[in-house]
Amino acid sequence: MIIAIGIILILAIIFGPQYWVNHVLKKYSQHQDHFPGTGGELAEHLVKEYDLDGVTVEKTELGDHYDPNDKAVRLTPDKFDGKSLTAITVAVHEVGHAIQHRSGYVPFNLRQKIVSIAIGAEKIGALAMIALPFMALISRSPRLGLVMFLVAIGSMLIGTLVHLVTLPVEWDASFKRALPILKNGQYISDREMKHANKILTAAALTYVSGSLASLLNLGRWIAILRR
Repeated sequence: MIIAIGIILILAIIFGPQYWVNHVLKKYSQHQDHFPGTGGELAEHLVKEYDLDGVTVEKTELGDHYDPNDKAVRLTPDKFDGKSLTAITVAVHEVGHAIQHRSGYVPFNLRQKIVSIAIGAEKIGALAMIALPFMALISRSPRLGLVMFLVAIGSMLIGTLVHLVTLPVEWDASFKRALPILKNGQYISDREMKHANKILTAAALTYVSGSLASLLNLGRWIAILRR
């Protein structure tokens, strides 16, 4: 019974935030005729308004995001073509990342550097995970096993670090960038602002479940490899 309760709690901690995020975004995704433009059009307007030279606004099927390599704000079709509170708010959130990039926001730049390292580290870590049992069996060397263990754990630790660094970056994009833009530009009404706060919180917490899952996976592998 205790094990079952523990599993339920772990699943709730990992998947609960993502469920809430999806619920909030869907709740405010209804079309609203009073908005003068779509999420994509607002993003394009803000790119010009804030002189984000070289930044483009594109439609994507790969999730709403800002790509610093291509300097592109990418929105899914429902946000790019949509006239909903979710579309408007998420579009401004993603433009917030472009503003972070332009201003040299330190956590944003740090995340990009860690992501570049993490891509290579994950490949090495995956190979280490596969090779560890065979190398330990062939060499029978405790030192080699320890080295492989540290390499594997190190690669996962970098991936977890990416998730943790992402959280303050997302929070800043929502409440230090997007929220003031929405207020000062009067793009939404005062009544809609409290709902926009929920959407911005959801946008900022998109990566929470990933962070929790990453930490859980790291702990699980440490427990396995220590046996």
